[in-house]
Amino acid sequence: MAEQQSLNIESSAVQTHLTILQGIIQRMADNSRVYKTWCITLVAAVLILVARQGAPNLLLIASVPILLLLLRDTYYLAQERRFRRSYEMFVAKVHAGTVGVNDLYVIRPSGPLVGAWVSCLLSFAVWPFYILLIVLVLLARYLL
Repeated sequence: MAEQQSLNIESSAVQTHLTILQGIIQRMADNSRVYKTWCITLVAAVLILVARQGAPNLLLIASVPILLLLLRDTYYLAQERRFRRSYEMFVAKVHAGTVGVNDLYVIRPSGPLVGAWVSCLLSFAVWPFYILLIVLVLLARYLL
């Protein structure tokens, strides 16, 4: 019990735990950014190849990386949200004074993955980017 009361916001163990969670959240956000970068790169490469070949029917190939990277991007966004929820719950426990030694260094995302993934799939943070790529591919098909 004495250890539980010594765990507060200034505790080095609490600060370390929060730093670990912040690092995980940052990596999830970076992964999402990297997938968007890869998607642009792959779609641009397909568009260039199709334009050189003069075969607009091959533009459907560009939909494959769009779809796969959309699914992967939303997975990392869902994981980021789940880890942020875990972070917020831990901070709430610290402020309430109920954080214990058993709460430290237990790094698990909070909430169901499928629900978070579907929420992210329908999110405004995802669709404008991928819709723009789909529109670009369709526009390229009609211009070729």
